[in-house]
Amino acid sequence: MASDRRAHAGAPCPIGRAIDVLGERWTLLILRNATLGMTRFEDFRSDLGIADNILSLRLTRLVDLGLFTRVPYRDGGRTRNEYRLTAAGADMLPVLHALADWGHEHTRPDEPAERMRIVHRTCEHATTPGGHCDHCGQPVRREEEAWIRPWRSPEPTPLAAPVV
Repeated sequence: MASDRRAHAGAPCPIGRAIDVLGERWTLLILRNATLGMTRFEDFRSDLGIADNILSLRLTRLVDLGLFTRVPYRDGGRTRNEYRLTAAGADMLPVLHALADWGHEHTRPDEPAERMRIVHRTCEHATTPGGHCDHCGQPVRREEEAWIRPWRSPEPTPLAAPVV
């Protein structure tokens, strides 16, 4: 059915076009991980438990659509690619915020878990996304935001900067 959905790629509806880009399974989780600084194929694969062929297809599509760019690096004797967020990929941040909010409100984990929190790195206090810090009142720019996912680590993880 992917070919039916792809019919939305050039449609007038921006939601349909966005779903064409983001609607495949794993895509949003790959974007979440990249937002938190993950760049290497092996790391995406081990963190997500995704099959190599599917991950390769998703990363290629994200590069082709301009959300990621490939950056070569040397690993021993081999040249491999890192996958870095572009400005378009970084612009997914409000969507990830909205998904986190929706998930907190309308779903429950199998085991009790603390909520994910957004931290303003400048004042080191929790805040809500989208504008100004709830604690200090200063604007929270992307480079000043970190996420605490307590089920992973109690430490804040800064967001990755997009490749310019």
